[in-house]
Amino acid sequence: LTEVYSSSPALGRYFRSAQVISFSNESSTVIYQLVFSVPPSTEGFMENHMNPDFIRNILRQNIYDED
Repeated sequence: LTEVYSSSPALGRYFRSAQVISFSNESSTVIYQLVFSVPPSTEGFMENHMNPDFIRNILRQNIYDED
């Protein structure tokens, strides 16, 4: 995740770290904490760049690009 987000043109300059919070062998589930350092709120920045769907789609696109 660190490589995906630090190299992202959209979020790379804001990304600081990724850390595993919880891991389950039974269900193969991992919960991560992503840390971003964002500028003072500008109109639409948090809604567009920091919304969970946008962040998730960057990871999804990286997975598709590797195939």
